Amino acid sequence: MKHDDRPEPAKRLEIARKKRGFKFARDAANFFGWNVETYTQHENGTRGLVRAAARYAKAFGVSEGWLLTGEGEAEVMSIPVMGYLGAGSEIEPDFEQVPPEGLYQIELPLAVPADMIAFEVRGESMLPVYKPGQVVVVWKEQRKPLEDFFGAEAAVRTSDGRRFIKTIMRAGSGLVNLLSWNAAPIENVHLEWIGEIFATLSPAAVRQAPRKGGIQGQLRMRA
Repeated sequence: MKHDDRPEPAKRLEIARKKRGFKFARDAANFFGWNVETYTQHENGTRGLVRAAARYAKAFGVSEGWLLTGEGEAEVMSIPVMGYLGAGSEIEPDFEQVPPEGLYQIELPLAVPADMIAFEVRGESMLPVYKPGQVVVVWKEQRKPLEDFFGAEAAVRTSDGRRFIKTIMRAGSGLVNLLSWNAAPIENVHLEWIGEIFATLSPAAVRQAPRKGGIQGQLRMRA
């Protein structure tokens, strides 16, 4: 076996990249918009990565200190739970009243890209796929135009601040109908945000991380 004489930070960078689910260095660089050659040099140890360490640590969900020195442990990936998604219920208050750090954070059993947030499902209108208590991981920013979501399930926020997990169908004049499997449709509504679903996890598959702030428990559900 060939001896790996790379600097330790470069080796840890490779470990962090693979733990985030990127098989090849090029895949990670392309995903995050980094220069492929520069990133590859950082990982193969031909260029020092001190100046880029903070960026890589944030993207791969590890601590900068661990990446540079090996001290401590690589952090478990955690993301904020930003509230509840109604599946047969309406959630109050509006999305904007939740702090940036979320109600609480969860540690995930899988690698996810950066800029993810999560919601907890409330209600039974989307059974059997989406069950009460499940955690839905979505992209924080809407990445596609409305038309690309027609016929797809997604997390949504309506113009009046309600949040649901529904199937999006075309209506008229920029409006949509939100469909459930076990409830009447919500018709002719305008969407302010669509969260593309990345993963759905059972409560047993996630663990609540040490609290980093937030207003846990201050959301109310309207049946």
